[in-house]
Amino acid sequence: MLLDLLTPHRVVFVGGKGGVGKTSVAAALALGRARAGARVLLVSTDPAHNLGHLWGRPVGDRPVRLIGPGDTVAGTGPEGHVDGLEIDPERTVGQHLSAVAATMRRLLPERMHAPAARHLELARQAPGTHESAVLERIAEAVELGAEAYDLVVFDTAPSGHTLRLLALPEQLTSWTEALLANRERSERFGAAVRGLGGGGEIDRDAELRRVLSRRRDRFARLREVVTDPARTGFVIVLTAEPLPIAETVEVHEKLTGLGVEVTALVANRRSPADAGDLLARRRDREDEHLLRLRRRIPDPPLLDVPLLPGDLVGLEALAALADRLGPSPA
Repeated sequence: MLLDLLTPHRVVFVGGKGGVGKTSVAAALALGRARAGARVLLVSTDPAHNLGHLWGRPVGDRPVRLIGPGDTVAGTGPEGHVDGLEIDPERTVGQHLSAVAATMRRLLPERMHAPAARHLELARQAPGTHESAVLERIAEAVELGAEAYDLVVFDTAPSGHTLRLLALPEQLTSWTEALLANRERSERFGAAVRGLGGGGEIDRDAELRRVLSRRRDRFARLREVVTDPARTGFVIVLTAEPLPIAETVEVHEKLTGLGVEVTALVANRRSPADAGDLLARRRDREDEHLLRLRRRIPDPPLLDVPLLPGDLVGLEALAALADRLGPSPA
């Protein structure tokens, strides 16, 4: 079952087309691991956050306890717990640009502060700004997970947004390395600001290099983690319908091209075969769709999760879904 497949991993991304149940599966995975005694950080990167609604409690831009050790309803062990975090893109961009502005004020002469501030305000809405800032938070969450948790589960935005995010570490690392490699331009910049500052105490060129180097190293570490199948798993959630299956094939192909191994496919909300003629016929159609999927993607395990009764909201519903994800029977 899915929990068995993901047990060795320290980082798990749950992705797929919008509306297929990514958040529910991610939350149930987190709860399932907490039941086994793991300390889990559950992170939503989707701007349309649903963690708070799903767990029935407020979740914000800093980790908050969703379920603690020894909970009788959840069945968590003496150490197991789940903390939740919803990355706020607007707040993240604001913090990101404030940090950049503070760095620029240190690096630039005072007469350049106002033009730099105008440039940053324009950058707030520039293409890629949100993705870059959110990627910083993903890197922070991975680093926090390595220090304080046994597992970090990312409930991601719909496929296209997630693929762009996962492509960014390599792009930003290459871009930063290009800046650092341009020694001549950097040295001219450093000489200019030192001259304007009258030979001040701070080597601004060296500070710029340190800032860029830290950013390059952070994204390089994230890239290393994401592309390491021993540490990171990627689960694609789908429903057994033509459009989600077509998108699953595309996502799998692009993830493979990025060097990210897909650990499992999850066919969610499978219709029962023994609940009347209508649902039985629907189940037959789903089987045909999934057979075509397996012809296109034969390798990762394909796991079924049945359509469950009621609304999937609250701890009892998540516990019922976690039961369907494993562990495998002895």
